[in-house]
Amino acid sequence: MRSTISLRKNFQFKYVYDHAKFFTDKFIVMFVLKNNLSVNRLGICVSKKVGKSYIRSRIVRLIRENYRLNEKYFSVGFDIVFVARKDIINADYYVIKKSIVNLSRRHKIFSGDIYV
Repeated sequence: MRSTISLRKNFQFKYVYDHAKFFTDKFIVMFVLKNNLSVNRLGICVSKKVGKSYIRSRIVRLIRENYRLNEKYFSVGFDIVFVARKDIINADYYVIKKSIVNLSRRHKIFSGDIYV
């Protein structure tokens, strides 16, 4: 089992935002930056514009669980930040999974044969 470290500090997120490549879709903006470590570092950001705290918490749990279940397919050595967009309120687990897999494939850091 691979381990993933969480990005927690504001300066870590800011560095990724300033230096990373990003792709977007209707639900998520995904930033990816090479970190030259043997693990991935994951950050999830859900703005107050998305909804109340219980909605934001649900979205964070859905994104984290999707990443955890597909972690073995991700390349190692990247800082990954997921930023939820406002339309994600209406998305369920499978829509978020499709979004994460498609964005990861666009970044060329996903090597799984998952069909979504």
